[in-house]
Amino acid sequence: MDDFVDIALTVNGKPYRGRCEPRKLLVDFLREDLGLAGTHAGCEHGICGACTILFNGQAARSCTTLAVQADGAELLTIEGLAGDGGLHPLQQAFHDHHALQCGFCTPGMLMTALDFLNTVEQPTEKQIREALSAVICRCTGYDNIVKAVAEVAKAKQG
Repeated sequence: MDDFVDIALTVNGKPYRGRCEPRKLLVDFLREDLGLAGTHAGCEHGICGACTILFNGQAARSCTTLAVQADGAELLTIEGLAGDGGLHPLQQAFHDHHALQCGFCTPGMLMTALDFLNTVEQPTEKQIREALSAVICRCTGYDNIVKAVAEVAKAKQG
């Protein structure tokens, strides 16, 4: 008996097809099957946020999502964030504001911030802090991360 399932999905604008066990987590499929190791598996319970990706345009925890649930979906991972001309504005702001230390949470933090900025046009500092609280960073005090996200939000306003 074949216990594998065929799935087809779009990741970072590219179509992918694969076979996996029905119980395989999306984070593991991305990392192991597609070789996209930028999405990190942290707590594996959906609490830390390191595994955050955009799933059909919305932030989602890939460690609590089965790969088979992504069949037909469009995903954006950290590898797809930068454009052809260089870093995404969020990535550049993180760099400019020294908004990372060890970098483990950074992919999830960036994807969470992207979803937030796509949803809230003129966020307050309090709203930014609340949104970013969905991702646990053990190295920073979040201040520089908040500054980076606020800078991008301000730039989007004009």
